[in-house]
Amino acid sequence: MYYICNYNEVNHLMEKLQTSPKAKTHRELKLPRRFHVVFHNDDTTTMDFVVMVLQVVFFKKESEAQALMMAVHLQGRASVGIYPRDIAMSKQEKATKMATKAGYPLKITCEAE
Repeated sequence: MYYICNYNEVNHLMEKLQTSPKAKTHRELKLPRRFHVVFHNDDTTTMDFVVMVLQVVFFKKESEAQALMMAVHLQGRASVGIYPRDIAMSKQEKATKMATKAGYPLKITCEAE
């Protein structure tokens, strides 16, 4: 079966297809979920060790690390930072390994915002 087409018709259709605006699809980008890294108080871990972990792992200044350590001590727990999930889990793991290696039972958790 053969179709007989007029060259002008084909040319007109091609121009129409090439010049028509393409449908744009919009995707809404969502920010990644953020997680609190929470230190929990215990009777064994020293305050100096908690301050050192906050400085080494979480890059807190001495004064901020002291304030966070006191918040953990007085309130029983405190959020020491808010990060995307992967970073929060990485920091939690690193700090927990440091505590375990030093012989402290420091409990650190990640909680969704």
